[in-house]
Amino acid sequence: MRPPDSGTVAVALQDGADLDGFRHAVRGLAARQIPPDAVAWNTTGGSDLLGNEPLGDLPPDAPPVSVPRPIAELIQSVVCHRNPERYALLYTLVWRVLHGERAVLDVQSDPLVHRLELMRKAIRRDIHKMHAFLRFRETTDPDGGERYVAWFEPDHYILDAAAPFFVNRFRSLAWSILTPFGSLHWNRERLIPGPPAQRNDSPEGDAFEGAWRSYYESIFNPARVNPTAMRTEMPKKYWRNMPETRAIPEMVRSAQTRMREMVEREAAAPIKRDPVKAVAAMAQQTPQNLEALNRIIAASAPLTPGADRAVLGEGPLGAAIAFVGEQPGDEEDREGRPFVGPAGRLFDTALQQAGIDRAKAYVTNAVKHFKFEQRGKRRIHQKPTTSEVKHYRWWLVEELNFVRPRLVVALGGTAALALANKPVSVLRARGPAQFDGFAGYVTVHPSYLLRLPDETAKRAAYEQFCSDLARIRELAA
Repeated sequence: MRPPDSGTVAVALQDGADLDGFRHAVRGLAARQIPPDAVAWNTTGGSDLLGNEPLGDLPPDAPPVSVPRPIAELIQSVVCHRNPERYALLYTLVWRVLHGERAVLDVQSDPLVHRLELMRKAIRRDIHKMHAFLRFRETTDPDGGERYVAWFEPDHYILDAAAPFFVNRFRSLAWSILTPFGSLHWNRERLIPGPPAQRNDSPEGDAFEGAWRSYYESIFNPARVNPTAMRTEMPKKYWRNMPETRAIPEMVRSAQTRMREMVEREAAAPIKRDPVKAVAAMAQQTPQNLEALNRIIAASAPLTPGADRAVLGEGPLGAAIAFVGEQPGDEEDREGRPFVGPAGRLFDTALQQAGIDRAKAYVTNAVKHFKFEQRGKRRIHQKPTTSEVKHYRWWLVEELNFVRPRLVVALGGTAALALANKPVSVLRARGPAQFDGFAGYVTVHPSYLLRLPDETAKRAAYEQFCSDLARIRELAA
């Protein structure tokens, strides 16, 4: 190996998000003290055409490269970006960290930090859009088994980063996600990577799409039509893969007429309509499986405008235990997963202490959307009303009927209300219970523990909660 100032070192990485290759290269470059301006990054996976010297193998005594956790998380995200300069920018950041600037991310005005943060935000947006706009269609495997296939065109190399969301959401189904950059196939046990695909490799539609489009049309609110906002939140590049969007042009054109008809109906019938009856009418077309139910829930309008999405339950069908909470919080709404905020992290700790594997349990909420009050930049949780809980109750009942757990746990009063269909005092009813068709158990919500102001009381309440979980584990065995 020649000294760094005598030429440029070539580093060849695989096309796509080659995180392992980048880490290995950084270790070799750092061991040889090669500065960023002496490195040529080749992201095509081919040979170097400029005659630069290859990096070669790691020295036997090359130490691992240690960077602060925020730097490591930034790297993990930005390697998914399609900008060919991403590895050069990231190595420049690592070089600065290794040479004394360990708090460089705190300097938001730094041009390098600013650029990398913009790239990270682009990756987050792309993953969010994949979670929101990907649509599975039912097909049949060569062996006759049921498989759901989706086509998606991401802007960046995000397939692997987005996959855990779909594994958690659709663990019990066999599915495939096809993209121009690669494919992933879930066989109910593990993910299998595949080659890039083309759009015609995925089905054009399935038998469910007609009902799905009819449902979407039925929940469309003509009084809130804003085509500019619609295109901003759901860019037209995704429309051709989403069956419901075929109805949008006509719904927009007829919005004014439909709104006048709604006003006339309201004037003729001044009595306030019951939202529970409206949901019951929609539920007359009973979904055939949890996948179909989740599609309906995901398309439902939130109780509070501004909620990002419906947060669906996650966990395997046939789980021994199903935990039901109140509603998603701010972090759950943004990530699209239940119990991932502060209460969720406390919940995970208590589950582990009680010997319950969360991955083998089913976790959901009585209310599927985040209800909040906007205060400045913060979204403050608001407790759902009784009528709002009943608005979602049929979804919860159908969801549990598909999961069929041996024991259903109500975490807090809202969940108990939804499951028992009547108000329940958690502290009086705490313990084994009976819900419609299910053996149940009532205990507090983890957020209750976080709200206790006294540390002694908080520790005592936490230990009692862990004792409840241990008994729940025994009852579900």
